[in-house]
Amino acid sequence: MADITLEQQTEANQQYLSFVMAGEEYGLDILSVQEIRGWEATTVLPNAPVYVKGVINLRGTIVPIIDLRQKFGIKTLEYGATTVVIVVKVALEQSQKVIGIVVDAVSDVFSIDQDEIRQAPDFGAETDLKFIKGLANVQDKMVILLEINRLLGSDMLPDPATLSNILNSLDLPQAASA
Repeated sequence: MADITLEQQTEANQQYLSFVMAGEEYGLDILSVQEIRGWEATTVLPNAPVYVKGVINLRGTIVPIIDLRQKFGIKTLEYGATTVVIVVKVALEQSQKVIGIVVDAVSDVFSIDQDEIRQAPDFGAETDLKFIKGLANVQDKMVILLEINRLLGSDMLPDPATLSNILNSLDLPQAASA
């Protein structure tokens, strides 16, 4: 995957990393992606939501790992050879968080013009789709473009210092070092 600079990615044309879950293709703004890693065991946090698989130590940074299938309410699968963790930077009001999302497989990198993105259908107030930037047809397939800051940018996870304190208070071995 080539490095992409802000100068190369204009407002009219953005690049997206696409990935697959349950046969559907999703896309993330490539500039939010820090790295892609194979699945590895995590240190499980007690009382965490079911979709939080645990944390890993990524070069000294405690990174929460979220199973996006479980977050979306999609049937879970056993992790396999193509299961990956996409490490993303999530912008908060005054800082950034680094979070890993578990997906079935990474697919491709696409350039999509802003005018090719269609709004997600409105299913009413009981369906929260604010994290969907839109839908785009790419190479004869529909790609669901996610707004990662809206999906993961809430205060659903503690900050890294709090995560470190939680880990230090556990009597568990640090099996998830990178």
